[in-house]
Amino acid sequence: MIFHKTPLPGSWVVQCEPIEDDRRAFARTFAVEEFERQGMNPSVQQCSISFNPRRGTLRGLHYQADPHGECKLIRCTRGAIFDVLVDIRPESPSYGRWFGVELTPDNGRLLYAPAGVAHGLLTLADTTEIAYQMSAPHVPSAARGLRWNDPAFGIEWPAEVTVISERDRTYPDFGV
Repeated sequence: MIFHKTPLPGSWVVQCEPIEDDRRAFARTFAVEEFERQGMNPSVQQCSISFNPRRGTLRGLHYQADPHGECKLIRCTRGAIFDVLVDIRPESPSYGRWFGVELTPDNGRLLYAPAGVAHGLLTLADTTEIAYQMSAPHVPSAARGLRWNDPAFGIEWPAEVTVISERDRTYPDFGV
């Protein structure tokens, strides 16, 4: 795995390094020791999958309030997504800034989000599936979100949003 820093401290793009032969390829997507060397939280308490039949589906921007903050490792296993992180850690030098990257099965990228960073995504293809590893269990009472089009962040989504939940559509302004 190759670890690429992002403009948001503590978040990383993880690039898989496939080993190829006549069977096709093999690549690691997670290794505790390598994550620890980068200062990443390697704890995995929950894994989830998101199925999205339609291009233009937006999920997020979600996070869990303290003390239930969670780190996430996100991988697109089918289709394509534009994956976005928003730094909402008041002490961070990148507070209020966002970072986005395209994840597909073919490009072999994963995105690591530290606690205190909101996560959202937009599907870029029909029949898209996303796999998540989280460092903490989901606590419904700690679930929070930011509106995907909040002018405080100015996220540049690469495609039209056509499917979104009422909850995600109606989060109030953040007010950075």
